[in-house]
Amino acid sequence: MVQEKQLNYTYPVDPDSDTAAANVLRFVGKQKKVLEIGAGPGSILRILQEVNQCDTTALEVHPDYVDKLKEFCSNVISSDLNDPRWNESFSEDKRFDVVVAADVLEHLYDPLSCLMNMKTLLNDNGSIVISLPHVGHAAIVGCLCDEDFEYGDWGLLDRTHIRFFGIKNIQNLIEDAQLKIVNVSFVVRAPEQTEFAERWERLPQGLKTEILANHFSYVYQVVLHVVPIISEGQPILLTQVPVTLPKSNPLASLNKSYGLIGYFRNILRGMLTQEQKNKLKSYLK
Repeated sequence: MVQEKQLNYTYPVDPDSDTAAANVLRFVGKQKKVLEIGAGPGSILRILQEVNQCDTTALEVHPDYVDKLKEFCSNVISSDLNDPRWNESFSEDKRFDVVVAADVLEHLYDPLSCLMNMKTLLNDNGSIVISLPHVGHAAIVGCLCDEDFEYGDWGLLDRTHIRFFGIKNIQNLIEDAQLKIVNVSFVVRAPEQTEFAERWERLPQGLKTEILANHFSYVYQVVLHVVPIISEGQPILLTQVPVTLPKSNPLASLNKSYGLIGYFRNILRGMLTQEQKNKLKSYLK
């Protein structure tokens, strides 16, 4: 059954950024035979093909997206990932170096079944690359504390999400599929950098401090490189992976709290050229 959804999944991808899509590209690598399931309009697939020089196949259910994919990808299959036998769309000799599910499993009724089907499409040295939203992000916890769990058109609470994952749930999902994690990247964002910035701002400071005490509070998305459990190498346990702090502008944060722009303006007005003033003004925004 085709699920109706708005065509709101077209987005630019910067391969050099720290986004989930960029991490997916890095984990896949170059010159691989790749299947992307739930490929949407091909935001990631196009770069896999044109930049990473991969031999690509796309699987997508939405007819409009299928048409867009066919504009640049010669191997496009129309199939519904909620069909437990979707992997039978491929012949037995059609196997891949990498199967990609970028922000897909959270849209499915049975993510585990889909993941196990993905595994059947790997060649002998094949691997799977997955990205998932993290429901334990501080902004979501803040929304719950504010009794405001409202869905939106995109982001962590995209209205088409029907499955939600914390860090331990992600680990369990991978292990239940008889897979293991060999590489991971956490996409970290401060609550102020997310679609929930306004709601976060309303919370009491003491509550924010408590929420941010969680080791994984800044993790917005999780990108995984996984292989069959029988493959060589030790598995990674997500709960033991360190989390880096989000990149931020400390002067901008201080300015918001203490009004430092006015203070520094008075001191530096007579010391800087106009060009330097313009650069400082831009930095403090």
